[in-house]
Amino acid sequence: MGGRRWLRVAAATVLALVPAVASACDASIGNGTPDAVRRQVDGLRILVPNSPGSGYDTTARTAAKVMQDAGLARNVTVFNVAGAGGTTGLRRVVDDKGDENLLMQMGLGVVGAVHTNRSQVTLMDTLPVARLIEEMEAVVVPKDSPYNTLQDLVTAWKADPAGVPVGGASAPGGPDHLMPMLLAQAVGVAPTSVKFVSYGGGAELLAAVLGNQVAFAATGIGEVAEQAKVGAVKILAVTGARRTGGLAAPTLQELGVDLVFANWRGLVATSGLTAVQQQRLVDLVTSMHDSPEWKVALATKGWTDAFITGDEFAAFVASENDRVAKVLRELGLG
Repeated sequence: MGGRRWLRVAAATVLALVPAVASACDASIGNGTPDAVRRQVDGLRILVPNSPGSGYDTTARTAAKVMQDAGLARNVTVFNVAGAGGTTGLRRVVDDKGDENLLMQMGLGVVGAVHTNRSQVTLMDTLPVARLIEEMEAVVVPKDSPYNTLQDLVTAWKADPAGVPVGGASAPGGPDHLMPMLLAQAVGVAPTSVKFVSYGGGAELLAAVLGNQVAFAATGIGEVAEQAKVGAVKILAVTGARRTGGLAAPTLQELGVDLVFANWRGLVATSGLTAVQQQRLVDLVTSMHDSPEWKVALATKGWTDAFITGDEFAAFVASENDRVAKVLRELGLG
């Protein structure tokens, strides 16, 4: 169904939830956590729509661990269903309509993959639960790369775009693909001339960087921060408005490139849930977000807290869908 209908459904769900939310609030104990969450969710499964070691995989496994360490859930399983930029996993979630114990880890990459793969199912066929985090991207090169600054890289890239391949752990339309295409546009390289190499996950991409299989990579800061700290790779720039992750790498704006870019990740549920079932999942993820364990995870991973739920998250995803479609068209890649 279309984006507007998804928003109407989300809004109607919120209205329908008012009695349930009020009841849950009445039943809260001590710290305000609903009884349903305090009794623990049992048997939750989180589907990751790409490979182990990816940003989605890391986020899902961190969330699962926090839920269990904080005493909010038990027997949480994370499993991978990779393929077609995340849309194979999306199809699985859509087909499992009504499964109240299933969540899918998703984000900007799935939004883009729906367009580039011309998927018959979209995120509008799921139920919004929560946006969790934002993460800035990094421009990364091998430790022995001849490029010691972003300007070194840009000079070579302009001279021979096809001879300076860029790798990313995203399918076309995902964050690791969109960022270098926008960077190319910002520095005067035609996006259609960029040689982009897609890898199935962060582990595969890191191996490609360390093995000098690509000239540089675009990836989440959290996936390369430790390697940068020990000197295994060099981060030439980060895409945030400010430096982040305890790294000395400058921002693109500091280097005179007019580009700020952030990836984001969140969770959706299957359609066909009752208002009470959907709220149970929102309550669980909200309690996880509010836990001390999650705050530690954010700091450790270098993630930015970007928590929103319900109809606000639905509106955000709909707007991201429109934005990504527009960017792909403008870059001649849609």
